[in-house]
Amino acid sequence: MERVAVIDAAMTQFGQRDGWIRELLAEAGQACLDTAGVSPDAIEHLYVSNMASGELEGQTGVSNALAHDLGAVPAYTARIDQTSSSGGAGVYAAWQSIASGASELTLLVGGEKMTHRTTAEATDVIASLTHPVEYKHGITLPSFAGLTARLYLETYDAPREALGKVAVKNHRNGVDNPHAQFRKEVSLETVLESPIVADPLRLYDFCPITDGSAALLFCPESLAERYTDTYAIVSGIGGATDTHVVHERGDPTTMGGVVDSSNDAYEMAEITSDDIDVAELHDMFTILEFLQLEDLGFFEKGAGWKAADEGITARDGALPINTSGGLKSKGHPLGASGIAQVYEIYQQVTNNAGPRQVEAKTGLACNVGGFGNCVTTTILENAQ
Repeated sequence: MERVAVIDAAMTQFGQRDGWIRELLAEAGQACLDTAGVSPDAIEHLYVSNMASGELEGQTGVSNALAHDLGAVPAYTARIDQTSSSGGAGVYAAWQSIASGASELTLLVGGEKMTHRTTAEATDVIASLTHPVEYKHGITLPSFAGLTARLYLETYDAPREALGKVAVKNHRNGVDNPHAQFRKEVSLETVLESPIVADPLRLYDFCPITDGSAALLFCPESLAERYTDTYAIVSGIGGATDTHVVHERGDPTTMGGVVDSSNDAYEMAEITSDDIDVAELHDMFTILEFLQLEDLGFFEKGAGWKAADEGITARDGALPINTSGGLKSKGHPLGASGIAQVYEIYQQVTNNAGPRQVEAKTGLACNVGGFGNCVTTTILENAQ
């Protein structure tokens, strides 16, 4: 099986956007093709990662609509929906299309239009991914986050301030990301005094509701130099699920999908967590950064909180995490988030991250759906 290359990447401004989903998708897709110098009619497979354009906007058929809007007809198209990990699942689908030999040029675009809905409406749409038994009792993802955060803090004797330091770190990183929704620093005091949303989590422990899109262009490694001298290799990728009912898990502070998907990705790449230089983690809530740090093998169970507390995961730390600002600062347009994570890792390993640049040849992106219900982990390496 030939290795798969990422030969270009693009991302729109995240935040409150005037454009609707088709416009947002076309913006990122066209930008990716333009910078790569690729004609739309050269695209063989076109995938669109999107969770809820029908529920949020009343727009379906977004993948074939995008083929029309970009001029990519007659490319094969498909919409990839895997809740909030739709972006990562799209990366997996695009990788498969190239690795299998079914396509020699695949474009992946992900996006969501959300800010025209109220917070309650958007939250309810997202909560529909939970099990019906949980949903009928009013369970939402923020409530899962609060319950898990309380369990984690009490089990591992972690200070509440450690969660706040994740928010402070990621907001600081977002200042240098021109695409981020929030480009401002916040103090630890501001985080800890913000309104309670799901005890012990407060407003600044949560990512915002966001519009935006991102795109990646894939081809076989043997053809990459036709298009560019600077590209990255998908050296490892894995996808996994966990129990759909969260209370059925043996340990709610362990995300089995993260463990299993990352183990598959490490095995494919023939590396371990020690070889990762930089990572983008799905910090929809600050507590998720701790859980993923541990379940990805970077820290022992119960020690992830010390990483932010001690500065290990800062941009100038031993293991930079969420150099983009993460979902916390950059924003979380559901279908785009996993692709934007890989966009950041692509920029880092190809040495094109500008003021966010760290020393990195190998990077990892972990995109989580629901509360760990489904996960995709992707490893990129510098091709040089």
